[in-house]
Amino acid sequence: MGDDRGPAAPHTLCGVTDTAVSPEIAAAPKALLHDHLDGGLRPQTIIEISDEIGYAGLPTTDAAALDRWFRESADSGSLVRYLETFEHTVAVMQTESGLYRVAKECALDLAADGIVYAESRYAPEQHVAGGLSMPAVVEAVNAGFRDGEAEAAAAGRPIQVRALLTAMRHAARSREIAELAIQYRDAGVVGFDIAGAEAGYPPTRHLDAFEYLQRENAHFTIHAGEAFGLPSIWEAIQYCGADRLGHGVMILDDIDTSGPVPRLGRLAAYVRDARIPLEMCPSSNLQTGAAASYAEHPITLLKDLRFRVTVNTDNRLMSGTTLGMEFQHLVDEAGWSLADIRWATINAMKSAFIPFDERLAIIDTIVKPGYAALGVPAYAV
Repeated sequence: MGDDRGPAAPHTLCGVTDTAVSPEIAAAPKALLHDHLDGGLRPQTIIEISDEIGYAGLPTTDAAALDRWFRESADSGSLVRYLETFEHTVAVMQTESGLYRVAKECALDLAADGIVYAESRYAPEQHVAGGLSMPAVVEAVNAGFRDGEAEAAAAGRPIQVRALLTAMRHAARSREIAELAIQYRDAGVVGFDIAGAEAGYPPTRHLDAFEYLQRENAHFTIHAGEAFGLPSIWEAIQYCGADRLGHGVMILDDIDTSGPVPRLGRLAAYVRDARIPLEMCPSSNLQTGAAASYAEHPITLLKDLRFRVTVNTDNRLMSGTTLGMEFQHLVDEAGWSLADIRWATINAMKSAFIPFDERLAIIDTIVKPGYAALGVPAYAV
């Protein structure tokens, strides 16, 4: 793709001044499956909502300094500091107006990043401290997404944003939230997720929720293989029936790379053969220690072995990232090409939780023509 990035106009997303993304990557249609709503707020929005609701816990009320604080805390290696970042974002997402604004800005920021389809996840149970009911939380977020979509389309950047409702794996409300996902599945909620610390909280603790969702013909993903090993992935797939794996980076533990040709263990082979999508988040994985560098991240090996790899942002504010930046890191440090980005984007669209005909329409009318315009030849994926 070359190194001529001069024409790329700087723009601010989630407090990140993005000047490093090449014009080709900036222009490329993208799809996002793993992005946390409470991990992608604009620093200025956090400050303004804090002032409105009387929240005095912020470490600073200067937007640039707050942006730096979030990134430094996420990079600190301290779990306490990392978790504190979410205390502040969740604190300003306790009112209908706050949730609406955050969701609307999320849609606008993703659209500005060239994303044409996104699934944003959040945990309704974390947004009821101010007295909202969980249905009220969902309705406020849905309204924000719809208005954000409309404003983005009017600006010439159409995007579809759908929601995943997340249950916290250390809590006991997963069945209730699964039922909420079904209640709103015709109103913009396309799936379910569990998140939180993997160690000590296996996905099988929430079998009731997963079995209910399966009976309802609903989609769900499970955070697995991010900070805990193969048992977490195995349980998520074989006991719980996950459609996708959130992160899944530790599937590498079941691949023998000591010889000239990588050898897949039984679980890794099953994940690849069954085309189970991996929602991989390179920058986030570097922060949590799941990978040492972009060059060494398992995502490239998994791509080369033809796993169904997707590229995602996880927490844009904490990682100081955008999806365009994630791809640029992989191009610069792991040898990816624009054709690889196209492949990962089509993987994401194939793995989305919207109906097949809608997925196909986005692939055929937006993604493939968009990459063809950038000179990427059409080929079977």
